[in-house]
Amino acid sequence: MKLVIIGSVAAGTSVAAKARRNNEDAQITIYDRDYDISYSGCGIPYYVGGEVESRDDLTPRDAAFFKKRYQLDVMTRHNVTAIDADAQTITVENLETGESFTDSYDRLVLATGASSIIPPIPGVDSDNVFPIRNIQNAEATRNFVDATNPKHATIIGAGFIGLEMAEQLKLRGIEVTVIERFPQVMPPLDKDMACRVEGHLEKNGIELMLGETVTELIGDGHVERVVTESGKTIDTDLVILSVGVRPNTELAKSIGVTIGETGAIAINERMETNVKNVYAAGDVAESFSLVTGKPIWRPLGSTANKMGRALGDLITGGDLEHRGILGTGIFKVFGQAVAQTGLSEREARELGYDIEVLHNTKPDKPAYMGGKDMTIKAIGDRATRQLLGVQIVGFEGVDKRIDVFVTAITFKAKVDDLFHLDLAYAPPFSTTKDPVMYTGMVLANSMDKAARLITPAELQKRIDAGEDMQIIDTRKASQFEKACVDCAVNIPLGDLRAASNDLDKTKPTVVYCNGGVTGNAAQNVLRNLGFTDVYNLSGGNKNYQLFKKYGN
Repeated sequence: MKLVIIGSVAAGTSVAAKARRNNEDAQITIYDRDYDISYSGCGIPYYVGGEVESRDDLTPRDAAFFKKRYQLDVMTRHNVTAIDADAQTITVENLETGESFTDSYDRLVLATGASSIIPPIPGVDSDNVFPIRNIQNAEATRNFVDATNPKHATIIGAGFIGLEMAEQLKLRGIEVTVIERFPQVMPPLDKDMACRVEGHLEKNGIELMLGETVTELIGDGHVERVVTESGKTIDTDLVILSVGVRPNTELAKSIGVTIGETGAIAINERMETNVKNVYAAGDVAESFSLVTGKPIWRPLGSTANKMGRALGDLITGGDLEHRGILGTGIFKVFGQAVAQTGLSEREARELGYDIEVLHNTKPDKPAYMGGKDMTIKAIGDRATRQLLGVQIVGFEGVDKRIDVFVTAITFKAKVDDLFHLDLAYAPPFSTTKDPVMYTGMVLANSMDKAARLITPAELQKRIDAGEDMQIIDTRKASQFEKACVDCAVNIPLGDLRAASNDLDKTKPTVVYCNGGVTGNAAQNVLRNLGFTDVYNLSGGNKNYQLFKKYGN
């Protein structure tokens, strides 16, 4: 069998390596128009910032490595310019010599990846404007920073790469402005979680310009000012483009490969395209959601590696399936970890799910061991009781918890199952009732209507509609006086039983504390005293105040 692969980063090299492990006789060739192969694109911000010292750390394997280890040919600086699907041949241009030649294949894998979106802004081709996608981009950006010592950088785009770049440049002593056309950072997050990241960025000296679109980069071949649609102007020395990526589907389109609804190549469960003997994997291809079963496109190295390994097995007679993804992601900025998996609240509502939403703020371990609060937002489906998605913002233990939630969603766990997990406990690592367990317990109770939750958005909607409700702040008077929910009265938990005689047991009642625990205790007291419609404010007053400050 003659296997030809176009693309040599995560997916392409994974296909080749697995195919070779299965079949010693296959003739395997990889073509790539770039200089570097199998590199860590996710490490680029840390190379620019100096945390990663050498570019060699991001490119641990070269063509010689793959030739020696796997007896396969990796041809860098070779651009596949055409495919003849009927003849099963490709035309290849050697970018170093300009010569072209034809090669044939029995199986062809499109692993052409994705490219940075370069917005059509006047001045975008200036010498101090840099996209962040490959090793050449990384090298050029770091060399510029090292050589010119810029005082200010403008980053266009507030996705995770843009925010990681903001952190790394700030740590190098550069003032940073981040401009994002959406009204929040990290658009895939729900606004009520993204605002926690925004506050942390501003606390660390990052200027955020949200809901702004860049219209012009002013300078004579070298940007000196950035202009936004609203007329704002920013003096700057460096511009980083981080507005997203798009799949490289040009070759696929040229031979009639079907492009899916996400804009990436549509494939079946065996990663076959609609064209005979042509497959696709990695950032150029769609996957499917483990929650909805619908096509999903999440260009991540972890997904590309998994797809590549599975495809390399399938092509050589194996049965290693690609089972889909949840779109899991995590990043860190100024010590704060931000993680997400599955559906957001916004996505779940748009898809028509009847959902339960919890904001759970708990320390990753006991306070006496230096525990720091993390906020977990969990979305459950009332109909099936399955967990649909989770977002976490915190400083310690976020990666551990998100991976537990990923496992639970992958295996279709119900929210009730989370409490019963036998998770590892010792004071240096966790609380006795881990935040994962607590999340499941509270969601299950709310679904059972035993301890119902109400989000700040839902509460505010009912307040604004003039609904006749009882809203009770169960904290100390000093806390209540600093900040409270609109229309609330202050009845500390210890006084609630006595004060209940003056309350209407049939009227909708919302109780809250700072984070939710005392509010839950107050909810139980009122329910046991005969109150029939009692809610605990999800995430407590802290969550409500964030909602009021940043909106929904």
